[in-house]
Amino acid sequence: MHPALILGSITAYFALLYGISVVTSRGAGNEAFFVGERKSPWYIVAFGMIGASLSGVTFISVPGMVAANQFSYLQMVLGYLPGYAVIAFVLMPLYYRLQLTSIYGYLGERFGRSSYLTGAWFFLLSRSLGSAARLYLVAEVLQFLVFKQMGVPFIVTVVLTIVLIWLYTHKGGIRTIIWTDTLQTLFMLLAVVLTVVLLGHKMGWSLAESMAQVGESPMSRVFFFEDPKPGTYFWKQFLGGMFIAIAMTGLDQDMMQKNLSCR
Repeated sequence: MHPALILGSITAYFALLYGISVVTSRGAGNEAFFVGERKSPWYIVAFGMIGASLSGVTFISVPGMVAANQFSYLQMVLGYLPGYAVIAFVLMPLYYRLQLTSIYGYLGERFGRSSYLTGAWFFLLSRSLGSAARLYLVAEVLQFLVFKQMGVPFIVTVVLTIVLIWLYTHKGGIRTIIWTDTLQTLFMLLAVVLTVVLLGHKMGWSLAESMAQVGESPMSRVFFFEDPKPGTYFWKQFLGGMFIAIAMTGLDQDMMQKNLSCR
């Protein structure tokens, strides 16, 4: 694909995101900015959280994980289910009962202001480091596909990406993020489907043949019960997935704030 076409697609995409921010920010006060006036449709939030949980990093890194450890990654995904059950039946009722804007407000009510500040600062630190890593990877991809051939320095690519993200998020707050997350989830899932279809087409396989090839490949092995020492062992992956879901979703302000905006 020609770099100009990729650049045009990126420009159109960010223009669409900015348009969403303009629409969703109309008449937005503080409550709308932080919790969307608690009127967000739950199904929109749920769908958008798929993309927020996956991210572009997952899209790029999971094929490498499969190449290294087969489909053992799915054992961790299965562990997400009991983790999400804990979030749904333990954490969410607690957050709603206290009418929290920041989930770390619970720490303040339960243990005092120092605990609240510690939780909030650790969230900001972890989110900053995680977002920086994701931004770096996205900027590297953009640099490789588009800007390197145009002679644009990498630092300019990073700054431009940050500015574009800031433009569509700073006006409408959580209401904007909920709808842009939904759009990004849709495009990400479409990209996965199109990638699978195009790879099969390039290799001369029909959809049925592609599925058969996957089933016959040693890379498709999911469950590992034999040896408890490797990291691919089922119970390590399953329990790890459960605690990852609780920590990275249920105890993460970024993820939970979207849920707290629901009716």
